[in-house]
Amino acid sequence: MDISISNYTYTLPPERIAVYPLANRDQSKLLFYDQGTIHHQVFSSLPDLLPADTLLFFNDTKVIPARLHFQKDTGAVIEIFLLHPVLPSTLVMEAMQAHHHCTWQCTLGNLKRWKDEPLFKTFHGITLKATLRDREAGLVEFEWATDHSFAEVVNLAGETPLPPYLHRKAEQADRERYQTIYSHHEGAVAAPTAGLHFTPAIFDQLKAKGIAHDFVTLHVSAGTFQPVKVENAVEHVMHNEQVVVTRDNLDHLLSGRYIVPVGTTSMRTLESLYWYGVKLLKDPQAVFAISQHEAYTAADHRPTRDEALRAVVDYMDRNQLELLTGETSIYIMPGYTFRVCEALITNFHQPGSTLILLVAAFIGEDWRKVYNESLANGYRFLSYGDSSLLIPRTRS
Repeated sequence: MDISISNYTYTLPPERIAVYPLANRDQSKLLFYDQGTIHHQVFSSLPDLLPADTLLFFNDTKVIPARLHFQKDTGAVIEIFLLHPVLPSTLVMEAMQAHHHCTWQCTLGNLKRWKDEPLFKTFHGITLKATLRDREAGLVEFEWATDHSFAEVVNLAGETPLPPYLHRKAEQADRERYQTIYSHHEGAVAAPTAGLHFTPAIFDQLKAKGIAHDFVTLHVSAGTFQPVKVENAVEHVMHNEQVVVTRDNLDHLLSGRYIVPVGTTSMRTLESLYWYGVKLLKDPQAVFAISQHEAYTAADHRPTRDEALRAVVDYMDRNQLELLTGETSIYIMPGYTFRVCEALITNFHQPGSTLILLVAAFIGEDWRKVYNESLANGYRFLSYGDSSLLIPRTRS
């Protein structure tokens, strides 16, 4: 399998990148791609564009202020960017509730200035100590004496981890705007940006139309910004992310409604659930861990969506689970067959990224038509930019 990343790039003028969000979330533009036809809308019109039997799936992860700055006595500033928890738990939801100490894998800025001495940061009566435990792996142990959870500590000490392509420092307003209004489970270091456009008014309109919604959790990692650096995109190493789904999620997925994920992270979560079901049908004790090429190397026989999802239901019922935690590095690229998702709401993505590959996998070569139209019609791009509703052509 060979996919040339050169075929999935385009020219994005820097001035088309939205550096700040619009004043009103739901007044962003919405490009509606409907099976080959493009219409230009405003996001607030979304409820009118969706079928009445739609079931929207949102990612309710909450962005944490993952960027921590420590100043040494010499004046040098060390940046510690939280990536993945290691101790006392590798599960984000548990690690965020840690008290007094925890260890995270981090990316470290100005590392050459950090020898082996501990760093200290004092704020709101809290002194946070950072000790470098493994320089190569970026392992940092944090300690604090107060009775705050680590979530409370980083909310007081950290900065919003804006995407690098915004080329600006985070401001106080980003605490609210780089967060969906329904964010709940702390642990993401990047926002599921398709959800940034939703307002209480839109939720009211969706409810009035009978459109259902549900929430899954995927803690978006910094890997979401990782560019594809190899010419054959198949060789790109995908990032791994933690997902949490509920027993109710499965019941809703099996309800026969029209499944529309809000954002690529919701889509990757739902499609990963299908592949976990495939694994369970082969091995009833399989763990929820989806590798990046699993969808392309599985046996020729593919169970139906409902067969696979019922296997997950059976597993949860056997083990009396209401919550299912797993991890996925699913890689959706041209050649992928979608098993769960029927339409997609998503922002406009960076050239040559894994997210462009996902869009191309979903709507085929029309991805370029969509991007040409958006560039020609003044759309704003990337995290704080405009959005699209994509309904693919009917598959044979």
